Formats: sequence, C-alpha cells, structure tokens
Amino acid sequence: MIDDESFEIKFNTDFEGVLEGCADRESTWISDELKSAYRRLRKRGDIHTVETWKDGELVGGLYGITFRGAFFGESMFSKVSQASKAALVALLIHLKEKDFVLLDVQYMTEHLKMFGAVEISFEEYTKLLHKAYAKASKF
Repeated sequence: MIDDESFEIKFNTDFEGVLEGCADRESTWISDELKSAYRRLRKRGDIHTVETWKDGELVGGLYGITFRGAFFGESMFSKVSQASKAALVALLIHLKEKDFVLLDVQYMTEHLKMFGAVEISFEEYTKLLHKAYAKASKF
C-alpha cells in the first residue's frame, strides 16, 4: 500500500533530477549521448516527468516521451520505499484524466504487473498506436 500522505507528487519540475536518478545505477543504459537526446526532446516538449518528493527532497520518479495520445515510459527510480510506485500511480491517473490511449512500458516487470500492465500482441499494439496517434492529448 502506498501512503499518499508521505509524498508530494509534481510534474515536470525537475527533469535533470529524474534523469540523473534513473541513470544513477551500477550499470545503466542511459548514456551521455542518450541524455543529450532526452534534453533535446524536453526542449521540444516531448518528454515529461512525474516526481515523488518527501520533505523537500526528490526521492523517486519517472520520465517518458509523449506523442499525441501515447506515453512511452523510459525509466523510473526510487530512493525510498514506494516512491516509484507513487509516481506510477500519479502517472496512471494523469494519463486517464488527459484521455491518453496508450502507456507503453517497454519491459514487463512484476512491479508493473501490480498496476495492471499486460503484454499484448503486435497487432493489438499497432491498433492502439494508431488510435493514440489520432488523439490530440496533451500531457
């Protein structure tokens, strides 16, 4: 269970903090070149963050790329228990409110399954992608 009272959720206020939090691992795929590409996407308004704060400190979060009605989750991190889960719950609520069609999580994990993520066929994914691209959703 997530204690919502202990976290403050913010959107798009600390992109660098979330990016560095996600990259701060013993082994990471988030290279300097990829960070530069993400920064360019952010300037265009195509990348967004959901941040989990506690006592004024960034303790978790996630980021992803948006295109019309689709959100492509890139990475998430947590410095304290439940922080990434709180960010994910906030993202799910936000995407529903904004009428997004697709949340692409890229890799299925037990963590994501807890929140209803399911694997779908390529054909179903393609249909959802076309439906998402027909939307004019704004994050």
